[in-house]
Amino acid sequence: MSTKVSDYVLQRLREWDVDHVFSYAGDGINGLLAAWGRAANRPKFVQARHEEMAAFEAVGYAKFSGKAGVCAATSGPGAIHLLNGLYDAKLDHVPVVAIVGQTARSAMGGSYQQEVDLLSLYKDVASEFCEMVTVPEQLPNVIDRAMRTAYAKRTVTAVIIPGDVQELEYSAPTHEFKMVPSSLGVSQYAPVPADEDLRRAAEVLNAGEKVAILVGQGARGARERVEETAELLGAGVAKALLGKDALSDELPYVTGAIGLLGTRPSYELMQECDTLLVIGSSFPYSQFLPEYGQARAVQIDIDPFMVGLRYPFEVNLVGDASATLERLLPLLKRKKARKWREEIESNVKRWWTVMERRAAVEADPVNPEYVVHALDALLPDDVILAADSGSAANWYARHLRLRGSMRGSLSGTLATMGPGVPYVIGAKFAHPERPALAIVGDGAMQMNGMAELITAAKYWREWSDPRMVVAVLNNEDLNQVTWEMRAMSGAPQFEESQRIPDVPYADFARSIGLDGVRVERPDEVESAWRQALAADRPFVVDFRTDPNVPPIPPHATLDQIEAAATAILKGDPETAGVLKQGVKAKIQEFLPGGKHRGESQD
Repeated sequence: MSTKVSDYVLQRLREWDVDHVFSYAGDGINGLLAAWGRAANRPKFVQARHEEMAAFEAVGYAKFSGKAGVCAATSGPGAIHLLNGLYDAKLDHVPVVAIVGQTARSAMGGSYQQEVDLLSLYKDVASEFCEMVTVPEQLPNVIDRAMRTAYAKRTVTAVIIPGDVQELEYSAPTHEFKMVPSSLGVSQYAPVPADEDLRRAAEVLNAGEKVAILVGQGARGARERVEETAELLGAGVAKALLGKDALSDELPYVTGAIGLLGTRPSYELMQECDTLLVIGSSFPYSQFLPEYGQARAVQIDIDPFMVGLRYPFEVNLVGDASATLERLLPLLKRKKARKWREEIESNVKRWWTVMERRAAVEADPVNPEYVVHALDALLPDDVILAADSGSAANWYARHLRLRGSMRGSLSGTLATMGPGVPYVIGAKFAHPERPALAIVGDGAMQMNGMAELITAAKYWREWSDPRMVVAVLNNEDLNQVTWEMRAMSGAPQFEESQRIPDVPYADFARSIGLDGVRVERPDEVESAWRQALAADRPFVVDFRTDPNVPPIPPHATLDQIEAAATAILKGDPETAGVLKQGVKAKIQEFLPGGKHRGESQD
């Protein structure tokens, strides 16, 4: 039997060790769908409910497997739907390859049905490599370059294949003029900076007395060397959210997340240090880094285009984090004075006491901080976590201590709504033997999470460990935006934009063969988590949470907190005044030593 272009595409993907393609059917990829049938569904076609979800699942798969994620979509609307998920991959530096159908070559330029200029449309999201296959001989080079570039650049690439080309007989490139041969694979490599640059970096770090380290996802493969570096320098280590699983939160000098969703100890670490080392992070919010001129700084990043962006670094080291630290460590001198480290560890210890107290505050009906705080001690050692964008990300960032082999991620740079559920579905295909758990808001759940539960219902029996937990923080409010409006504009909740319907999420899960429970009282929280984590199938926990628990940033002043509290009851000065006094009193409960007005509160 002859080999068609579509057959060869799947063959080449198999040769690249692609075992899953996340997709949704459409006539623009009919040739590929038929080839899947002939190939006995290898690589496995995973049917999402929507192309955007297919892209998110490919991103989750890539984030948690270390392999390139692959997604496919039909021409026109299908290709357009992929874009949000693909931008999520691009901005978080995740290797994802999109294979997209196109109208037949004979119809191009004729304003034909579903004809979209995909080369122009994908020019930005797949800027490193985007190509349309017009003759069979372009393969295998196009597939190989798409895969190789995605891996090498940690980015999105795209291959566009017109419908009629998919049906052509495949013929390999020949040894002739204007033919391009190709080969499989890309070797592993670990670039390192020059010796002179390493010496300059060591001089800066050795001169400092109060060293702060910030790690991101680029430090994930360098955990032991980051720990050695922190120990030598007596440093505290803050983590960008994409690097939350790069270092264990059980280490006493790890201050946790940084930024608007971060912790007070991370904020203090950056405010008081005299030296900064950034490893594998492009954390964008420079206002959370030391004041300019306060600290001498060194950066390590594998991408030469991502160094020097966020702070006036004195030395920019381009190289793999682990290999670079391996060469840097012998040049570092152990700091004898440990007062700085002791102060950091004291701040971290105090922070976790504050978190426990905040979780214990009564709310109506359930405090969302308690929901996530109660989960922390119950997390399986090998769990894979995802958080959706919104206030859910605050509690994920602050209350969960990742340790051991736990993994976690979220939409770090695009901060798009909706990837929580598809991320953990992608994770289950990457690691079917591990439990996965998503923490999502009710807005994201209504946007697309409920539909993707149907995908979980279709496939969960194939997973060796069937546990996939979706925790919905159901407060009938688009909560993060509500609080941003209050804090930034002093505006009360605009109900027309912010209020959303109450939905029986657990009932829906049960209606499609999954399981779930609704939680409306604090004393039900822990037992619900235990039930979910012991379930024999995917499980939804519908937590009815209080929308008036504020995701206070670590640098918020008491005046700003009062302004937000006042905004809740704007137009009712008497009640607002009482609430302000309550806010003050509650904060002072957390701060036995007290704080002066205008200082940041935990």
